[in-house]
Amino acid sequence: MDTVATMRQVVDETTKIVDGISADQLGNTTPCTEWTVRDLLNHITGGATMFAIAAEQGACPDDEFMKLVGGDNLGDDYRGAWKTASQRAVAAFDLPGVLEKVVKLPFGEMPGEVALNIAVFDVTTHATDLSKATHQSAPDADLLETALAVGKQMIGPDFRQGGLFGPEQPAADGAPAADRLLAFAGRTV
Repeated sequence: MDTVATMRQVVDETTKIVDGISADQLGNTTPCTEWTVRDLLNHITGGATMFAIAAEQGACPDDEFMKLVGGDNLGDDYRGAWKTASQRAVAAFDLPGVLEKVVKLPFGEMPGEVALNIAVFDVTTHATDLSKATHQSAPDADLLETALAVGKQMIGPDFRQGGLFGPEQPAADGAPAADRLLAFAGRTV
């Protein structure tokens, strides 16, 4: 799998969803129950910036990280903020040698490619949350299957403790890929 190409597809699919969100939907609840649509947009925008900084510099400084997780990453232009952050992240991971170098994220040090796989899973899951919350089509089914496969490789019991992900929820084997991905991420479907 070409991880950077996959992330480009994740960004493209997520951007379609973000572009389809109207301002009056920003307060909608999401399958990620503690967050509204705006909260999730803020999270993935801050996350994209954090991943970009880690790819560019090897780590995201603690003070910058705290601003990204605790501050407003959207301002008055949630669409533009997402596009700027997500394009920066893809460009940063596309730099020569980034996938092989070790980057430091808040939850550990790892090769850049592993960090990018985490982003593939996280952003695809949240794009699916956003699509459900705003009554839009979920991302491409093949991309959802890829994100689910990546998640199953990476998400163990330690990631399910401490609030990163809840316990896996039931989803029928024949359920749509979006529902199986969200159930794996701990959402009730």
